[in-house]
Amino acid sequence: MATTTSDQVYVWAWLRGATAPVPAGVLERRGGSTDLSFRYGERYKAREGALPLYGMPFDGPTWHGATENLGMPGALRDASPDAWGRRVILQRVKPSSEDTGDLDEATYLMQSGSNRLGAVDFQASSRAYAPRIESATLDELLRAADLIESGGALPEHLERALLYGTAIGGARPKALLADGDRQVIAKFSTSTDAYDVVGAEATSIHLASKLGIPVTRASIAHSLGHKVLLLDRFDRGGDGTRRMVVSGLTMLRLPEQWLPSGSYPALLDTLTREAASAKGLNRAVFTRAAFNIAIGNTDDHLRNHAAFWDGTHLKLTPAYDLSPVLRTGEAAAQALALDWKGNRDSRLSTLVDAAPDYRLDRETARGIAEEVTDVIREHWQDAADFGELPQAQRALMWERMFLNPGSVRGIAG
Repeated sequence: MATTTSDQVYVWAWLRGATAPVPAGVLERRGGSTDLSFRYGERYKAREGALPLYGMPFDGPTWHGATENLGMPGALRDASPDAWGRRVILQRVKPSSEDTGDLDEATYLMQSGSNRLGAVDFQASSRAYAPRIESATLDELLRAADLIESGGALPEHLERALLYGTAIGGARPKALLADGDRQVIAKFSTSTDAYDVVGAEATSIHLASKLGIPVTRASIAHSLGHKVLLLDRFDRGGDGTRRMVVSGLTMLRLPEQWLPSGSYPALLDTLTREAASAKGLNRAVFTRAAFNIAIGNTDDHLRNHAAFWDGTHLKLTPAYDLSPVLRTGEAAAQALALDWKGNRDSRLSTLVDAAPDYRLDRETARGIAEEVTDVIREHWQDAADFGELPQAQRALMWERMFLNPGSVRGIAG
């Protein structure tokens, strides 16, 4: 497949309940800028059931410009590959380079697969839809991921399968699989992992479900001696339909950057303002923040939070990327601030102190924090069994990641 050098990329969208997309508009470089701006097609806006993309109302400007340093509007950047997918594309398109910045955004859109996050896709034509899809077995995809990690050359069919299966975000190796009507994300371990990353995330998902935090169905598979985490996609219906998804970064209209940005209260405010019903949202967001602290998930940045978008309202998606981080000692910082002051200290007591920022009284906030620690203690062994954690890994993770004393000190349980 040739590298795209076009100044135009056509955006196709799945409408509510539809199993096939329709042309929605065009991304285009304008005025000598390297950024891509978006314009709706007039036929799309006139179509019955047409949905405006998030942050780009039909009655807004003709051209919707790029969000900060994202290279395009945030709602469309959410559907572009992130670190892992860009690495795969770079190796295919420009194997002599190790800098993903050597390719432009249009190339990443057009080289990645069509089964991407949410309900949009990118095409070279506004007239004919040609999905970029290639299938492979889990074993084949795992071999391909290992080769990418080691810098090895891929057979062409595996190259295409891995390429088309990485049109989703994240920095770690993953691929997309279809099991009948079931759409699955497969997350792989790597040779450089210092601990059982796959098992730790599976354990966290099980604990979240026991706490009542919505999560998708998860299971462990084994391939080529590796453990693989299989996750049902929350943006897909079993009938071929797709749901629009917006990242926390796009909701808060913030730029992509290395340093942490945003906060849980800011995320809560946006969700409250744009939800069909705000009932229970404050408790739900507070609980997710408390859970991330309690399991040692300090990678809770804004791309690891998302909401469904129906053209009018936002609704929190199930929690995802619940990935504890191994640490030494008790001190740690969350990627997302816990209060309006910007405090990121990874302590449940810090979060409880911020109760008014979540429109909660202190007693209720402390009760939620205590419930989180109680549930983790009660279900730890069952969750570790679900994650297939060996005893050595359980000993490594318990009270270093999960319920680190520095994170839970001062909270009863």
